[in-house]
Amino acid sequence: MSKELEHSFVERLQKHQNIVHKVCRLYTNNQDAHNDLFQEITIQLWRAYPKFRGDSKFSTWMYRVGLNTAITLYRKSKRRIQTDDFDAYQFKIKADEYDSTEEEQLKLMYKAVHQLNDIEKALVFLYLEDKDYREISETLGISEVNARVKMNRVKKKLKAILNP
Repeated sequence: MSKELEHSFVERLQKHQNIVHKVCRLYTNNQDAHNDLFQEITIQLWRAYPKFRGDSKFSTWMYRVGLNTAITLYRKSKRRIQTDDFDAYQFKIKADEYDSTEEEQLKLMYKAVHQLNDIEKALVFLYLEDKDYREISETLGISEVNARVKMNRVKKKLKAILNP
């Protein structure tokens, strides 16, 4: 890969790495698993980057790759996420420390969201990221109508979990 491509990737990833941290927070329960998933998503983004054509926003593409990676790994093993060896890749990306103390008030919500299935989690995540239903449907590869219907069902399910 060219140095220009690598530089472009690293610059874009550093600018948008909070997307990856948020996906990791959604699909992991501890810092080690978070770090492992962050690493795996970064590797998958790097592998897919040469195929990024710019048909969608870079952030939308990152959501798609990140969520697909997390969902795939989540389905393979809910106990431990298997990752590639990060040292096998030449570039190094400084991952900002993720401070979860700012999100203490969201613990109940995260606890409820962790009870959802993987697709429902992705829907809630994108909804909370203020994505419109068009972008949610594009990211998840479902129709806009299907995204709306599923989101309404998830809202009801979360209400039932939070207010038993």
